[in-house]
Amino acid sequence: MENQLPKEWYEKLSILDIAFQPILNIHTGKIFAVEALLRNYKEVGFESIFDIFDEVYRKNILYSFDLELRKKTIKKFTEIAIYEDLKLFYNLDNRLFEMPNFTPGNTKKILQEHKIKKDTICFEISERHQLDGVQDMQTIMQHYKDNNYCIAIDDFGVGYSGYKLLHDVKPDILKIDRFFLQDVHRLPKKKVMLKSITQLAVQLGIQVVAEGVETIEELLVCRDVGCHLVQGYLIQKPTTNVHHIKSNYTEISNIIDKDQRSIEKGQEIRSYIETIPTLPIKTKMVTVIEYFQKNYGSTVVPIVNSHNEPIGILEENQIKDFLYSPYGRSLLLHDDSTKSKLINLINPCAIADINNEISTIIELFSNNPESIGIIITEDFKYYGFLSARAIITIMNEQNLLFAREQNPLTKLPGNTMIEKYVWDASKSKETYLLCYFDLDNFKAFNDVYGFRNGDRVIQLFADILRKNLPQEFFKAHIGGDDFFVGIKSTKDDNDIYINNVKNIVKKFTDDVIEFYSQDDKDRGYILSKDREENKKEFPLLTVSASVLIIHKKSKQRCINNINNILSLQKKVAKNELSHVSLSSMV
Repeated sequence: MENQLPKEWYEKLSILDIAFQPILNIHTGKIFAVEALLRNYKEVGFESIFDIFDEVYRKNILYSFDLELRKKTIKKFTEIAIYEDLKLFYNLDNRLFEMPNFTPGNTKKILQEHKIKKDTICFEISERHQLDGVQDMQTIMQHYKDNNYCIAIDDFGVGYSGYKLLHDVKPDILKIDRFFLQDVHRLPKKKVMLKSITQLAVQLGIQVVAEGVETIEELLVCRDVGCHLVQGYLIQKPTTNVHHIKSNYTEISNIIDKDQRSIEKGQEIRSYIETIPTLPIKTKMVTVIEYFQKNYGSTVVPIVNSHNEPIGILEENQIKDFLYSPYGRSLLLHDDSTKSKLINLINPCAIADINNEISTIIELFSNNPESIGIIITEDFKYYGFLSARAIITIMNEQNLLFAREQNPLTKLPGNTMIEKYVWDASKSKETYLLCYFDLDNFKAFNDVYGFRNGDRVIQLFADILRKNLPQEFFKAHIGGDDFFVGIKSTKDDNDIYINNVKNIVKKFTDDVIEFYSQDDKDRGYILSKDREENKKEFPLLTVSASVLIIHKKSKQRCINNINNILSLQKKVAKNELSHVSLSSMV
């Protein structure tokens, strides 16, 4: 295409610069891609990047400008020392198709000039701009997908048609807007939404980028809910200096390594993973047929791109009707048939990193009743396939393990898992909040109202813990009327979690009164015998909480110290008006 960009805009382009911001594997800190961002816009007289694109759109030269910007961006991208191992995320303006000089095929020519594969570039399309209708965004996405480019939806969740786009034109990558990430570690509603978006995308075979991550806590939550990639100021601000782009960001991998939940996750599922051979996306159908004939018994084959990154799966039952009839086989192999292109036969499949927690993988599988399995990757390269049968086996083993370790009355984890949790907290360098709960005057209640009602009171308290503490809390039953909870915390979260504990104390005190007779309610106490068999008045049931905060820099965080402090504090808590005793380990 002969470019129609006026000379003054070439001069502006010479002043404008390109900054790159890294996008990392959220499990390893290894770089996956860079996003290109425009800089020096104020030097050419504009207040924002959006103002530049609005101006060239008004002048009807948006496509001409964007094409020259692509050339400049791709050329600078090749100056990154490791560019051959990276993807380039490039932002597209949705209004390109409205330009009278728009013609297809120009990006391919630019890439060929620099000997770059097509699947290296990923076009980001933002849903912030609502055009004349949904069709405009679908059109531009479909155009680039039909030309085998990687497509990402940017700012997902803040636009107008995001979920419809996921259904109609499945993108390769989803970038979740920072709104859902900011303070997600202490805002349960945001965490639920983030998890919901992530799991939906993963089940559709879409990679998820947590965009705009600025704190360690946000990073860890994004990792735990299943995000594949991370981008934001925590990793690196956009830089115009290509030498600042690194292959590995050790500060991020160190954060992950220090987090106790990331230890040896992959080791737990490796023995269940099948190393099913893959087929490249450009495989001819005659080779696909030969694959199933040679691999008799195989019902599925993972499909990968030129970088060995999984795209989806092909199931044998999609083509077996064609295989076993002369006409069908001819139709399948015919060059003009829509069935002759492998890309038209691929089904989406959930993709999970080998470092994902088993619980995340199980949840992904459980939320999709039609799933036949999950593709497992390592550094985004195909590693193997975890079949539905294998996942069900893992689930059964997990359930058996949990059943052995849980308290039979409350079905909460028991002493073995509590000891492991406290051990992990003692060895970690993170902040933890630990709490022992002890029901007050429980023996007296048990003696007067019987063991069956005593068990009901214990079950009541277990239910209160489940329903009123955030999901991220570890909740356990020591035995009898003693309970334990714990959570990895931050300085900002401590006050919130202490209030959670106080609310548990109040909730139990308010609810348990219904277990008493009306006479005992009116009196406010019951008559029972103490340990010396003396008749005595006992107040109605309450619960005391012994809370210990172990800070990052706590030096005496051995198990004995932790248990001793919590035990001593239980006696203090019983004498407190609030029934809560709090200590911090220095």
